[in-house]
Amino acid sequence: LLPAVAVLAVMLGYPLYRLGQLAVRDYGLKQVFGAPAELIGLANFNEIFGDREFWTVLWRTVLFCAACVVLTIVIGTLVALLLDALGTKMRVFVSTSLILAWAMPPLSATIVWQWLFDTQYGFVNWLLRTPRHGWFAEPLTFFMVALIIVVWMGVPFVAFTLYAGLTQIPDSLVEAAHLDGARAGQRFRYVIYPMLKPILLIVTSLSVLWDFRVFTQIYVLQKAGGISRETNLLGVYAYRISIGENQFGGGAAVAIVMVLFTVMLTITY
Repeated sequence: LLPAVAVLAVMLGYPLYRLGQLAVRDYGLKQVFGAPAELIGLANFNEIFGDREFWTVLWRTVLFCAACVVLTIVIGTLVALLLDALGTKMRVFVSTSLILAWAMPPLSATIVWQWLFDTQYGFVNWLLRTPRHGWFAEPLTFFMVALIIVVWMGVPFVAFTLYAGLTQIPDSLVEAAHLDGARAGQRFRYVIYPMLKPILLIVTSLSVLWDFRVFTQIYVLQKAGGISRETNLLGVYAYRISIGENQFGGGAAVAIVMVLFTVMLTITY
């Protein structure tokens, strides 16, 4: 185990150590060039915890993450069941489509969706007969579009993983339940779901980790819509504190909170 532990210590441990160093020091543009940053202890944490906006952004992030995870798992499960039921040719076609969506970089995917919902030239406005409707100008519709993008990019991983699990379930168990009179919903609840439960726990934990720290989709859509304060999530909030306000210690403190929060959300697994 030593080589794997060493790699993890270097790749994960050192960045976390540096993040902790940033969080307890006063880094910023006021720092004298070449001089070490002043050690201020938990002052950065006290500042963000005393900021009402931080708590608003935190709960907004939790709600957005929960909505994304629930939709991703539900849709991904349905797509996995669909893949299991399809014939070989259609399964290859659907799998290829999912791979293309999964392989697309988040920035490229977000820009494509941004143009689909564009105010002047967007396909969605043309389809709904709502000319010049600003999807990114209001927080509710902003997060609706962001939700679509995040879920669209997360479904392929869940679908492929669960489909792999479905292929390991003996057909004889499902056929026996069918012969005993179990309907499709009952077969899923009493036969398929218990055997997929460990895999569902894994993909749910990973989805929580990914969706809680979403950054690219929110940041790009904010640039398109011109609103930021009402649509900040923790990842963007930490970035704006560090880069926009030159408070690198405060941004690092927010990032530390994100790390601890994700550990709390996934500690059960």
